[in-house]
Amino acid sequence: MKTAIYPGSFDPVTNGHLDIIKRASTMFDKLVVVVLINPLKSYSFEISERRELLEKATEGIKNIEIDSYDGLLADYFTQRSDVDVIVKGLRATSDFEYEFQMAHTNKDLNPRAETVFIPASANSTFISSSMVKQVAMFGGDLSNYVPPMIHVEISERLKSEFQEKKRLAELNRKDGK
Repeated sequence: MKTAIYPGSFDPVTNGHLDIIKRASTMFDKLVVVVLINPLKSYSFEISERRELLEKATEGIKNIEIDSYDGLLADYFTQRSDVDVIVKGLRATSDFEYEFQMAHTNKDLNPRAETVFIPASANSTFISSSMVKQVAMFGGDLSNYVPPMIHVEISERLKSEFQEKKRLAELNRKDGK
């Protein structure tokens, strides 16, 4: 049985992520989608919320497991002896440069860690979590960018986050005068 892991922050999960998940799930017997924590990032959704959103978005896919991990991907790979490969989605050549470095780093840290790259589908090459956040924060329609079953949840959260940031910025401006 071949098992792959698809790691990411998924903050929030997008149609681009879901595209890679669906395609990878047909290539492997089992796909473990791992929500990672990057201490250099600030998140809009807690790790438990990101897991829950992924569970809702992948509900109909039978060979999916959702997990989370706080640490190096190579260490997670080591702990999961049932895992054979890391799957990474690529949207553009700039993604490749970064992911190529990460693949070599993971391989250096764990010689068993092989990485397979899956190019994004043409209709999702421009979709990123950052882009989704920007569109949502300014009240844009996310229906083409996030899975429909979690569209409202993501839109409402990001809109309220933006309103709070706006409120705090306004308070800071008033205090600075």
